Amino acid sequence: MNAVYGGDLSEAEQQARFDEQNTQREELTATCMTEEGFEYIPNTASSSISFSSGEEWKPDDRDWVARYGYGMIDFPGRDEPVDPEQTVEDPNADYVQSLSESEQTAYWEALYGPSPSEDELAEDGSYEYDWTKGGCSGMAQHEVQDADPLATEEFAALSESLNDFWNTMQDGPEFAELNSAWAACMDEAGQPGFTEQTEAQQSINDEYNAMWENVTEGPGPTPDSPEMVELGQKEIALALIDLDCREDVDFRDGSQAAQFAAEEKFVADHKTELEALKAAAEQARS
Repeated sequence: MNAVYGGDLSEAEQQARFDEQNTQREELTATCMTEEGFEYIPNTASSSISFSSGEEWKPDDRDWVARYGYGMIDFPGRDEPVDPEQTVEDPNADYVQSLSESEQTAYWEALYGPSPSEDELAEDGSYEYDWTKGGCSGMAQHEVQDADPLATEEFAALSESLNDFWNTMQDGPEFAELNSAWAACMDEAGQPGFTEQTEAQQSINDEYNAMWENVTEGPGPTPDSPEMVELGQKEIALALIDLDCREDVDFRDGSQAAQFAAEEKFVADHKTELEALKAAAEQARS
């Protein structure tokens, strides 16, 4: 995967690769928008990739969890002002503002495609993205992404196998045993109803999303609003119990061992295809 996505590159090489791909996407988008009858200036200003070492994100550190919980309502750097030098202005903003309302609608539809219809939306409001309906931006992204060998027809079967593996890896008996022990601990600690460890954090996320779904006008809840403060306190309390139970059942080491065992089996079962993918990725980068 490092060979495919550049994880083995230095920070400077990754930044150069990111900038090159962004330039390609923007130039393709500009050509497409011109063909659609609009002006479009490629936004090729370099944006820095974040190479965080993860030192500020410590979900297994008790002091960190006691302050941030899962890092959803409050998190490191939340109140730090945005560095003006890190903001990238849209070179097309003035042009878009010069268009009439109907022309702006047509512009955004040409750029990003039409909004999904009700038939395309799932019950939860999500929908399956289709690049052919994503306007000029979707086309450009697809063209640049097509250089990824994993996205080609040659490796379509391997790509599907990888997706199935990542989506079902935690359905194995080792993970089921860990989750069962963790859930029993949570139940004893006064937090019943969970069956998998990920559900604890998801429950806070669901409540957070529900707050915004109920906003019909105005800016919505702020970090200091009573309901957000209350949810933040609930998050921290739940996260601390979750941490206690993860430690009690040795969840981190157990899940890592189960993950490594599953990965080793996948590699053994798909070794030929994976080696071919690695070779194709390295050739594409050379």
